[in-house]
Amino acid sequence: MKEFELIKHYFAEQGLTRRDVILGIGDDCAIVQPAERQHIAVTTDTLVAGVHFPMQTSARAIGHKVVAVSLSDLAAMGAEPTWISLAITLPSIDEAWAKDFCQGVFELCEFYNVQLIGGDTTQGPLSVTVTAQGMVPAGKHITRTGAKPGDWLYVTEEVGDAALALQHILGKVEIEERFQADIIKKLDYPRPRALAGQALREYATSAIDISDGVLADLKHICDGSNVGANIVLDDLPISTILHDTLGQEAGVELALNGGDDYELLFTVSQDNKVGMETALANVGVTVTCIGQINTSNKITTTLNNKPVLIDKQGFEHFSGNND
Repeated sequence: MKEFELIKHYFAEQGLTRRDVILGIGDDCAIVQPAERQHIAVTTDTLVAGVHFPMQTSARAIGHKVVAVSLSDLAAMGAEPTWISLAITLPSIDEAWAKDFCQGVFELCEFYNVQLIGGDTTQGPLSVTVTAQGMVPAGKHITRTGAKPGDWLYVTEEVGDAALALQHILGKVEIEERFQADIIKKLDYPRPRALAGQALREYATSAIDISDGVLADLKHICDGSNVGANIVLDDLPISTILHDTLGQEAGVELALNGGDDYELLFTVSQDNKVGMETALANVGVTVTCIGQINTSNKITTTLNNKPVLIDKQGFEHFSGNND
């Protein structure tokens, strides 16, 4: 099977067709028509084998994850996902692998009503790049730069399980066999919080998705907003499995620094707390208040009402300090 046969057989026939896609896969460009009074949010993410996912990751999981991480970026901006383009580099054409990969891509696209409208295929070491686009009402997008002193700091659902799964895969942590499948699913099949992001448009002063770790991503908010923050570690939502596997302190440290959660970290003013919590409950997403924004221009952490120091600041490409 050659390149264009691969595209036609596996990528062009996805079943989903949005009415705002005028021309999809098959020409030099796709043509889309955004709704009136909507701005378009655009994000691009690349996943490289052995860097962003273990080499043994299934094709279906890779397909799911490469879409999920881009939709998570859109969620952090309050955008509704609409279209994606996909560029994939493959060592060779493996039809069984391509079928499973597309299953992962299109399952998520169908769930979020997202259409694949174009892309590219090349030969080389395995990597996948997705450009995702979404629509947000004019003037309603959320950024990293709006946090104010006194705002409350929230996170959706639980954090840390994806990092625990990676530690297990790398042979650094042993997880009870009965819990392994559930934990590895958190790493391989993250759930972008698209509805939560759209609900937060009316309430959040800033937001970011957690890809590099709570501390590292909170620093982006603090730097962008010229504020500081304190995290109450007692309140950080970690799973029972993470707690029982590593203990409270090590579990919290992994949750702060591990990354790959793709939950939303966001800030809300005192006046909007109740409205936000109601809105998120209405879309079935649990949120936890984990701290507060202040004027210190630094991030501090407390445990049992006492200051504690967390050394590592999450995963950063090209920092030279990654384990």
